[in-house]
Amino acid sequence: MLNTYNYNELSQDALNQLTLRNTDPANTIQESVDHIIQSVRDRGDAALFDFTEQFDKVKLQKLYIEEDEIQALATSIGREQQRALEIAFNNIYKFHQNQLRKEKKIDTMQGVTCWREARPIERVGLYVPGGSAVLPSTFLMLGVPARIAGCREIVVCCPPQANGLINGYIAYCAYLLKIKRIYLIGGAQAIAAMAYGTATVPKVDKIFGPGNQFVTKAKTTVQATTNTAIDMPAGPSEVLIIADRTSNPVFVAADLLAQAEHGKDSQAILVTDSESIIKEVNQQLAKQIDILPRAEIARAAIANSYAILCNDLIDAMAFSNAYAPEHLILALDNWQSITNRIINAGSVFLGHLTPESAGDYASGTNHTLPTSAYAKAYAGVSVDSFIKKITFQHITSDGIKQLGPTVEILAELEGLQAHKNAVSVRLKG
Repeated sequence: MLNTYNYNELSQDALNQLTLRNTDPANTIQESVDHIIQSVRDRGDAALFDFTEQFDKVKLQKLYIEEDEIQALATSIGREQQRALEIAFNNIYKFHQNQLRKEKKIDTMQGVTCWREARPIERVGLYVPGGSAVLPSTFLMLGVPARIAGCREIVVCCPPQANGLINGYIAYCAYLLKIKRIYLIGGAQAIAAMAYGTATVPKVDKIFGPGNQFVTKAKTTVQATTNTAIDMPAGPSEVLIIADRTSNPVFVAADLLAQAEHGKDSQAILVTDSESIIKEVNQQLAKQIDILPRAEIARAAIANSYAILCNDLIDAMAFSNAYAPEHLILALDNWQSITNRIINAGSVFLGHLTPESAGDYASGTNHTLPTSAYAKAYAGVSVDSFIKKITFQHITSDGIKQLGPTVEILAELEGLQAHKNAVSVRLKG
């Protein structure tokens, strides 16, 4: 089922083509997104109502639900499901709480003290996908670090269900996160609303959350055209699994399909030094895919995926670093031998008993991660994503005497006399 390529027979051009994904060669996605963004800018709430009816097939009476409706929906789910969301919430909170640390003050020289202090981003927008699969886990992954960071205003957008509401699982997450309003908006129009603001939706300072290619394109577009930042370009999901003769083909196939069922444009890549593993995994894919409720989606994603046969695990890791996967699984007995070679990856899962699903839901790490090779430059969402670190400095009379002459010389060599004079008047005083 997976097309197989031999790593050592690939030219650089062929390698580049294999690692390229989510392109928009005809610019059709960009054109659609530009139209949606401009419509929201021009028509505000009216455009949001129209796009919701067009794309989500729901005619809304209002663009949001509030605390009483959220509470009613939250109590509609079973206690078992509530408990699972609570465990996930607690584990995510524990992992992320450790990321908020106070930095020490540093005396760079006598009388010169420098330090940084964290301040939360005031208004953040969280996009919770709700297309072919509604993802309460994403709500927790974004909401928990936002709460820990202390963001003053958290704006949440989630596409409505057919009944014009959100499902009970999203509502229960809102209850856990103390979110009192959810905007019933999805797609590129949600991103535009949070970036520009409308009569109903507040403008935010930074937008977070994964989505399809339209959402990703909208995020990168508004970042380039407004003063609203984004967490990262996080588009269709992907996994790369490095396997060898010690791997369990049943587990490997299950992990590939777990990623493939996200969407038809997802990718699930197998990289191995064993031809027999490729054969056995393909057999397992054929066996396991038929019983999936989202089998059609998974088949399309697998058709968009492939296997890479390498001489050894060193080459396997070289390919992985070139691909820069969102999720990297080392399905190996001796995974410790190659972890130091990992350069580009969003999140890493080690050994045979660490499925990527654990990180998606409840181990504690964040699942909002860079895709499409952006792991070469971006990290996943963390508490750091929701704060700014502001630098401070204080100079005493001894400090200005120590540092001042150096600053004077550097300002003079750059030809900035006023810079020099700002120090000189203090030295004279």
